Amino acid sequence: MSPLFSVPSVLTTIIKSCLLFSLLVGIVSAQLSSTFYAKSCPNALSTINSAINSAISSEARMGASLIRLHFHDCFVNGCDASVLLDKTATEPGEKNVGPNASLRGYEVIDTIKSQLENLCPGVVSCADILAVAARDSAVALSAPIWSWTVDLGRRDSATASSAAVTGNIPLPTLNLSGLISAFSKKGFIAKEMVALSGIHSVGEASCRNFRTRIYNETNIDSSYATSLKSVCPSTGGDNNLAPLDVTTPTIFDNAYYTNLINKKGLLHSDQQLFSGGSTDSIVTTYSNNVGNLITDFANAMVKMGRLSPLTGTSGQIRKNCRTAN
Repeated sequence: MSPLFSVPSVLTTIIKSCLLFSLLVGIVSAQLSSTFYAKSCPNALSTINSAINSAISSEARMGASLIRLHFHDCFVNGCDASVLLDKTATEPGEKNVGPNASLRGYEVIDTIKSQLENLCPGVVSCADILAVAARDSAVALSAPIWSWTVDLGRRDSATASSAAVTGNIPLPTLNLSGLISAFSKKGFIAKEMVALSGIHSVGEASCRNFRTRIYNETNIDSSYATSLKSVCPSTGGDNNLAPLDVTTPTIFDNAYYTNLINKKGLLHSDQQLFSGGSTDSIVTTYSNNVGNLITDFANAMVKMGRLSPLTGTSGQIRKNCRTAN
């Protein structure tokens, strides 16, 4: 009579069960949580918030810079604070490569990190600081208030990749199809791309990034182009700045989208969102209904913050955001 079961089959079942349990535990441990620091560093969020409000009160533009810093971090190998790492003898880092060369706000992150290391050493990651700083910057600048719950528990990369910057950060020269493709690679649909572009409701861009548009493109309001030419000559003045939102440059609102409808997008990539293409209707909706925009922007920011985070035992908690431990 054959046995009801064999020893090998029982062992196989046990091994499979153990592997499945380990996988499930790994998934649970890798999840981000809004209460991640509730016990380990209960004053972390208030500390970040105070520093952000102080920085923005000194310079309103800093809020836009910090939001952009989080965006550029997440779009290159995920939200791991690799963009903050200084160059080393073997890796030039991400900071000074192409579109990252104009990033700013590093000193604000340094200040926050120093405060948190004094408060709870080795607990709060630089990647989480970037995520919270972006949210708090939006809140400080917005009217009405744009906010969202930030997932926490990211860890920091010990390395940066200068090579990974190229092709991952959308450029201001992209046409609509290029923008849709660039965001699609990160898992975003066109509507989410248009919502995230609302970041350009605040901040400034340098002349080198909009010169071609104001001198050569036709889908631009003529008086707006003329005013920009006084800031950005046809030659020289590459670093001269102009607001991305000419209407309310220091307020996070939906005027950016109305500007696009009126052909007052500063960058080529901005105006592409409303230029007879598939995203025109989305721009119109956001121009007419700030409530829809706030909801969609918040959801898209949460989604962006979940791009390939290092969690669990991956990565590290850097003591200094500029260098690996």
